[in-house]
Amino acid sequence: MAALQSVRGTHDQLPEESRRHRFVEEKALTVTSLYGFGEIMTPIFEFTDVFARTLGDTSDIVTKEMYTFTDKGGDSLTLRPEGTAGVCRAFISGGLAQHLPLKFFYRGPMFRHERPQKGRLRQFHQVGVELLGVENPQADVEVIAMARHLLDELGIGQHTTLELNTLGDVESRENYRQVLVAYLQDHLSSLSDDSKNRLDKNPLRILDSKDEGDRKIVANAPLLSQHLNEASRGFFAKVQEGLSALGVPFTVNERLVRGLDYYGHTAFEFTTALLGSQGTVLAGGRYDTLISTMGGPATPGIGWAAGVERLSMLSQEAGLQVPEAARPIALVPMGEAAQAALLKLSGELRRAGLAVEMGYAGNLGKRLKRADKVRARLAVILGDDELAKKAATVRDLDSGEQEAVALDALVQRLSGK
Repeated sequence: MAALQSVRGTHDQLPEESRRHRFVEEKALTVTSLYGFGEIMTPIFEFTDVFARTLGDTSDIVTKEMYTFTDKGGDSLTLRPEGTAGVCRAFISGGLAQHLPLKFFYRGPMFRHERPQKGRLRQFHQVGVELLGVENPQADVEVIAMARHLLDELGIGQHTTLELNTLGDVESRENYRQVLVAYLQDHLSSLSDDSKNRLDKNPLRILDSKDEGDRKIVANAPLLSQHLNEASRGFFAKVQEGLSALGVPFTVNERLVRGLDYYGHTAFEFTTALLGSQGTVLAGGRYDTLISTMGGPATPGIGWAAGVERLSMLSQEAGLQVPEAARPIALVPMGEAAQAALLKLSGELRRAGLAVEMGYAGNLGKRLKRADKVRARLAVILGDDELAKKAATVRDLDSGEQEAVALDALVQRLSGK
């Protein structure tokens, strides 16, 4: 029988990588809390309709990438492929409309069945935010500025470019839809099968196609910006003015669209050249019709999400030093009596907030080698001679200096180191 392996597209995070991963998540939590966002934790799986109805039945996520299964009760469930739909479902089912505006931060694993590559896994982790109940451009400005703040804190802001666009309001998109369909109909025979299927249901999604043939056709398509009404133009202008006032640099990319049906008005991406072809670091946009589409009250919203693995990789590329784990104190007993004494000491030290490494076996040399391996800062050596003197030897493992410390003073002495 072949040895068991992890499933393709999944990844075991060993302690060193987990430490960097946790640093990214905690930094995101810290930064978003400065803007008044509180953490929400939604279930890892939802009823399939939560995603199928909101992401669009022609989206790649729904048609190709979702992990969907029937549970023992006969319900169709799906592992969450993204965070926004679950947060909005929680808003509706929790009856939270009377508490608007609401600011949510989330983090955790997401699942998509797509081709694994650098910085992209089938089980991956995201941090993200959702701001619900604010329809004016100030919300867009704050959310985007917060994203740049986080990237700066991770040392990668200067290596990214904020690309900004507007998808307009419903009226603007409907006006553009007619023009776009007419253009694409002239190239129907050259479109991919996926894009042909989307032509009637959601032609704007074709603008986000990854098919090379589609990309060539889309490159010459009419621009949505040419079909915006005055309200949409004014909204986008205020977003740009707000970002400029905060000193957040951006580039308008009129070809930028978001890959999900529920987006309107502001769309944005932070991109980088440090990850090769996978250049998107953080992305988001406004979704004023999503919650009403899900059966809830009409509620505007805007948010963004970023992959933790990708942020971690980028911060490492940029040279960000993650704080090291606390260096422990190594307890080195020589003999059964010393073992019992240091076992009691280990509990007292840990309850005093100190990291302790207590070797399980071996002579003095082996235990000190173990202490070096775990980067211990001090070694407390206790044998029969020390017990007789009621004092342990405390050795500084960096300098090699050592001193005798009374057993009843060890906790106080080590806590003050």
